[in-house]
Amino acid sequence: MPIGDLAPELAVLLTAVAVLLLAMVLPQRRHGWCAALALAGLAVAAGIAHAQADAYRLTFSGTFALDGATAWARLLIIGLTALCIGMSPRWFASDRRHGEVYAMFLFSALGAMAMAGAADLMEIVIGVLLSSVTGYVLAAYHRDWAISLEAGMKYFLVGALANALLVTGVVLVMGTAGSTAYAELAGSIPESPLALTGLALILTGLFFKMGAVPAHTWVPDVAEGAPVPAAAFLTVVPKIAGSIALYRLVALAPGIEALGLLVAVVAAVTMTVGNLSALWQEDVRRIVGWSSVSQTGYALMAVAVAGHAPQALPALIAFMGVYGIANIVAFASVAELRGRTSITDYAGLLRSRPGPVVALAVAFLSLVGIPPLAGFFGKFALFTAALEGGLAWLAILAVANTVLSLFYYLRVVGPAVFGASETEAATLGGSTRGTKWLSLVLLLAATLAWSPLWSALPAVLLP
Repeated sequence: MPIGDLAPELAVLLTAVAVLLLAMVLPQRRHGWCAALALAGLAVAAGIAHAQADAYRLTFSGTFALDGATAWARLLIIGLTALCIGMSPRWFASDRRHGEVYAMFLFSALGAMAMAGAADLMEIVIGVLLSSVTGYVLAAYHRDWAISLEAGMKYFLVGALANALLVTGVVLVMGTAGSTAYAELAGSIPESPLALTGLALILTGLFFKMGAVPAHTWVPDVAEGAPVPAAAFLTVVPKIAGSIALYRLVALAPGIEALGLLVAVVAAVTMTVGNLSALWQEDVRRIVGWSSVSQTGYALMAVAVAGHAPQALPALIAFMGVYGIANIVAFASVAELRGRTSITDYAGLLRSRPGPVVALAVAFLSLVGIPPLAGFFGKFALFTAALEGGLAWLAILAVANTVLSLFYYLRVVGPAVFGASETEAATLGGSTRGTKWLSLVLLLAATLAWSPLWSALPAVLLP
């Protein structure tokens, strides 16, 4: 097994260790240097991942797949992690454990990369556990914030149950199918009650990483209570990895119709619960959190038709990419406004702080799917894949949910544009402002480059 096949993951791992060592020797006021080191390591990992983009083989004793889906997932995970790290130096500047947070970002990103390329059920378990353990730390990183500790505890409790179900499911599938390797499981998973139960439990564990029903309750709490950069990371990066891992798993058994139907039902319930729950929220960060739940429901449409619609995988990757950038734009705007959360705090903000409001509005419009923004093309690709896969009812429900979501986004943007402000809003500035504008530029670039970008996305993947 050529060690170079896992060079991007090794680059992230070694950078995380180097960041930890640097944080140990630097004084707290210099911990911002750890962010620079983390970004440099991610740049190296991205360069290696891009160089391996044309690889198409199983490696690491058949447990890791180098294919188009892995290549895009690597680049998305690395890029979005870099954006979250970019908004962190000013936010964590006064935290005495400032430097260590970048190692947590990197270790969690490493778990996500392992999940996305997993070609073995045990590899999924390793990726999920690494991503989860570091995610708990990120969610509760502000120890003096009661709301942050509460968010971390809820995330941990839901994750502990979901991960236990995941491991139980792997045991059941291995016991009935005789293997955990995808190459051996492809098309040969028995339709026995034990095997189907095992698959359902594995799906539940991955639903947790994506923030889908029934393991979704942590998402709004983390979005509200975690440090803003951590909230942005946890509502984006694990979802990308979880969606690719879930797609690979469902594609292994295209003949088991109940599996696709289960995912379709979860998709319908998730998008509906997310949108309905967001309708009357008074906290902007909880609105973004519930919106994140609904976006997971849309992404699951592509997973539900895995193996039945040729464009399902490209649609999934494209949608998760533009969703991730838009979500980070929204959180970067909140971070620049020092994490202000109440809708009433945004009244009249356009006059005093036009930058964050404009960025937030564009992000929300992309999340809704308003043309010509990239979010529209992403959702259109998902709807098309669902129709190709014979799930017209799900596509219709998704369109209705999209219209419904416009209401709660306008509850934030409307008062910000037309309301009157009684106080001057302070800003964090610095790295948060830079990340906001960079993310916004990337979102607009994805809009302009959609056609060539779409043609470059993979339509097949290794088992």
